[in-house]
Amino acid sequence: MKRAVARDILKNEAKAFRARLLAWYDGHARDLPWRKSRDPYRVWLSEIMLQQTRVAAVIEHYHEFLRRFPSVRKLAAARESSVLAAWSGLGYYRRARMLHEAAKMITRKLDGNFPQSAERWRALPGIGRYSAAAIASIAFGEPVAVVDGNVERVLQRVTGKPLAGAQLWQAAEELLDRSRPGDSNQAMMELGATVCTPRTPTCLMCPVVEVCATRGELAGVAHPSHQKKREIHYALVCRNSRILLVQRPRQASLMAAMWELPRIEPPADHAGPAFTVKHSITTTDYTVGVWNLPPLERTRGEWVSSVRLQYFPLTGLARKILRRAGVLTPVTSNS
Repeated sequence: MKRAVARDILKNEAKAFRARLLAWYDGHARDLPWRKSRDPYRVWLSEIMLQQTRVAAVIEHYHEFLRRFPSVRKLAAARESSVLAAWSGLGYYRRARMLHEAAKMITRKLDGNFPQSAERWRALPGIGRYSAAAIASIAFGEPVAVVDGNVERVLQRVTGKPLAGAQLWQAAEELLDRSRPGDSNQAMMELGATVCTPRTPTCLMCPVVEVCATRGELAGVAHPSHQKKREIHYALVCRNSRILLVQRPRQASLMAAMWELPRIEPPADHAGPAFTVKHSITTTDYTVGVWNLPPLERTRGEWVSSVRLQYFPLTGLARKILRRAGVLTPVTSNS
């Protein structure tokens, strides 16, 4: 299709776009655990977990979180430390705190009843425009469109224009299938995640390639990643089946009040760390050295027994190190 026609796609091809996209989704949607139910609690939980986190990383945590907190009332009644422990490894812990606060509001102020519109979902802590629209459309069938990174990329390529802000939301609304809004939104996100990918879109497999203005190419849209590299070191201190942990400051901008191993400077008189792991946080890739060292004299921490570790609010990196060391066993789910 010629680019001169791009501006008319939403007006002239919207019906065909919706039909082709939903037919593709019905036959190719990934089998994900949160898609097995329209239960608003499960939909809400999955949407919060999936923010800035890969699907593969969410699945294990989703099952374990539901095992510990099977209902919004159970979540509301839990201690914050227990919620953070279940969230450990997903990162961006403010999401867990806001999820907990919202559960309390739903339980105490709404008597356990979930809002049924995007507008009312946005009144809860941690719920923005995207999350509210996703939950309301999937769980309650409200005809409201979503825009996330995947949807943004699809819309820009389909229209051939670098849409932004209100333009993106308007375009998403025009392409929404209002008879199946939840599936329509999920189909758009699924297309962006699995076919219309950032670097190598598989246009030959795309169900809407015939109405796409760019077929994968749109100059000026890509944002190259500039990851920084850093080395950090931690002490793995064990005594009588207990591990020495320290708590991050409650005022910290990242992972506030979470527990981790003591941070150290690499000692010059040792050959090297016991082992290393790789870890990424936002725009930084870390090489992490782990040292088997005696307790540090000035370290203020807590000795935590190995049986408590699984239910302790550890940082994702601490959990990764302890698993690598064989101290912490990954949770398995029968769900």
